[in-house]
Amino acid sequence: MKLATEVEKKLYLDGLMDRLRKLPHETEWVEFKINNCKPEEIGQYISALANSAYMESLDKAYLVFGIENETHKVKGTTFKPKQYKIGEQLLENWLATLLNPRIDFKIHEFEYNDLDLVLFEIDVTQNQPVSFSGEPYIRIGSYKKKLKDHPERARKIWKKSSEEIFEKEFALKNVSEDKVLELLDYPTYFSLIGRKLPSDKIGILDKLSEEQLIVYEENSYNITNLGAILLANNLNNFEQLGRKAVRVIFYKGNNKLETIKELEGRKGYAVGFSHLINFIVEQLPRNEVIEKALRKEVKVYPEIAIRELVANALIHQDFNITGTGPMIEIYNDRIEISNPGKPLISPLRFIDHHPQSRNEKLAALMRRMNVCEERGSGIDKVISNIELFQLPAPNFIEEQNFLKAIIYSPKTLRKMDKNDKIRACYQHACLKCVSNENMTNQSLRHRFNIEAANYSTVSRIISDTMSNDLIKYYDPEITTGKYVKYVPFWA
Repeated sequence: MKLATEVEKKLYLDGLMDRLRKLPHETEWVEFKINNCKPEEIGQYISALANSAYMESLDKAYLVFGIENETHKVKGTTFKPKQYKIGEQLLENWLATLLNPRIDFKIHEFEYNDLDLVLFEIDVTQNQPVSFSGEPYIRIGSYKKKLKDHPERARKIWKKSSEEIFEKEFALKNVSEDKVLELLDYPTYFSLIGRKLPSDKIGILDKLSEEQLIVYEENSYNITNLGAILLANNLNNFEQLGRKAVRVIFYKGNNKLETIKELEGRKGYAVGFSHLINFIVEQLPRNEVIEKALRKEVKVYPEIAIRELVANALIHQDFNITGTGPMIEIYNDRIEISNPGKPLISPLRFIDHHPQSRNEKLAALMRRMNVCEERGSGIDKVISNIELFQLPAPNFIEEQNFLKAIIYSPKTLRKMDKNDKIRACYQHACLKCVSNENMTNQSLRHRFNIEAANYSTVSRIISDTMSNDLIKYYDPEITTGKYVKYVPFWA
């Protein structure tokens, strides 16, 4: 339940002090003092305590004034940090500007056992060591030290940071109940998971908390990155996530010289996904065909392929790469869908391999909301539908800090280059293999819509693909004749 009164807050602080005083000795994440030390020293302690608490996998660290260090006896303090100024700047603001990253800390001034105490309640570091005035600190026992003098601890913090789960971190802290409901599109969320909207505010908040979309703490809520990135009414309301909004750009021609239209998504990925896909599909070209004397328009690109590749870009991106987000760029001859971060598996294994994601909770919830396919089936459906539409094979390009998936507009076999044909042959072999079948000259002719009389053309494509070590004979003893079968290199 929410801590709605000062009485409840006092009970929380009293209980916290009781627990801290029961510690057998001063720890690396708690510091006791009587009265004020120099402002610079307070900043150094915040850095050291935050870094040490992080190494201990704790959520908080504490700097307490008014408690004797050796005995943990309550002595009281005359320090009043909320009135303390550095020049014209209040101490709290001065400290915050010199901390990097700017972690959150709260200053509590309160009475405990009828004596005045001050408590700095400090959030732990995220993604990197916390420094004060450019210098990171650490606690060694009860001593404050420069982190650079203890490189083994610095390495542990960086390693641990690289393993942190993005979804659990907080996008916004200390948010009221009403503000949570204002910032998150909860009606769409309940619709997507197939649940009836609760009749009261508590029921809504309880379900969001259960899914770790929000976290209750003290007398307010924290919105997690998972909650914000999926359900935000406007991602710009979350400072660290605004640049993760999806951008869609339509270009004139086959290059970036002239932009026709651009859309930057504002909604969270889950609640805005249908609108995003509909916007893309509605703008794409269609071909007019005649069947039984009736004209009708057909889509150039399969919608399910666009849907799955966009969902993959959202789910598998590296959120630690800041300043950039997923992008869909549409040219006359292709669609490029890119996301920050190298894939965790080789693009050559996208079809057969169960996908590995940096963001497992995000992926699982988006699957539950039917935003994307079940694990491992999405890329299969992309390739299958692209073959059905007789399009060139999609290309997956892995760069240093991003992955780009490219879907190409219709192109005759004659206009495809050698790489296009090899890529199509390999992907077709993969698709057959995961369907418990094998590729043959005939199946590949069907994929390219080539007449049987032109089997030699397909034979050359198969030979080129084998020369690139992408496919092999299913049975090494049967290498000639119409019964020859092929499998991908990994089979």
